[in-house]
Amino acid sequence: MNLIWFYVAVVLAISDILHTTLMWKVLNNFYILLGGLIQQSTHSTWQTWLTHEIMEAGFHFVILSIVFLNPIIGILAALVHFAIDVTHTIFIRDMGELEHRALHFVIESLFFILVYGL
Repeated sequence: MNLIWFYVAVVLAISDILHTTLMWKVLNNFYILLGGLIQQSTHSTWQTWLTHEIMEAGFHFVILSIVFLNPIIGILAALVHFAIDVTHTIFIRDMGELEHRALHFVIESLFFILVYGL
């Protein structure tokens, strides 16, 4: 079986850690200001959160498209990551960092096994 599914899941996990590190440690002040601007323009907490998730999916799209030189992989990775984030935020409120990463990795791996492994 081709291991592209595994590589995509690993790079997506690294991309998620990179996003968290960049946004909350390196660009923290900018990220807070951007969140405030989005909040003012949407006038809704859930729309602000959804906008954040869409922007994060865009980040993952760019990273994975560049790493694999394939925009289809970027789109699929962004969509599955977005769907998992939205779903677990709505249905599973309290989740630790390790649980969060494990949930993403397992579901994303299964998704990419279905796409590239079969």
